[in-house]
Amino acid sequence: MKIETAQNTPSISDCLAKDGIVERIENQVIYVRILSVSACASCHAKGACSSMDSREQLIEVDKADSPDVKPGDIVQISMKALNGNLAVVYGYVIPFLVLIFTMIILVNFVPEGLAGLLSIAMLAPYYTVLYLRRNQLKQRFRFRIE
Repeated sequence: MKIETAQNTPSISDCLAKDGIVERIENQVIYVRILSVSACASCHAKGACSSMDSREQLIEVDKADSPDVKPGDIVQISMKALNGNLAVVYGYVIPFLVLIFTMIILVNFVPEGLAGLLSIAMLAPYYTVLYLRRNQLKQRFRFRIE
């Protein structure tokens, strides 16, 4: 007798979730507006600080994988936490490493100022590759409506 477990069903701790409002539905895409709040914006000392930040974002969700919703509905959207962490690696960690390693190598061969400029220039090919692979990345980093 084989016992099946719900390994494919992510638990709440495995997901990043936010509440949002369905703004519109076009073709096979549901657009959900969420309020993105930085840690500073929710801080108890935000009145004494000028670095608070909150802004609205429009998230695209595939309609095929979603329950029936209509504009104005309040929904919860989620993404697997692993995908969120991977996005941070692609967006921040790898470019930082490219910048640092390029700088360390080039500073031995060219003046520091030029090494800095060339290190920054090395990020252009990296971000170009990310841009060209945006459709594949969009499939990987998908939001779902709960």
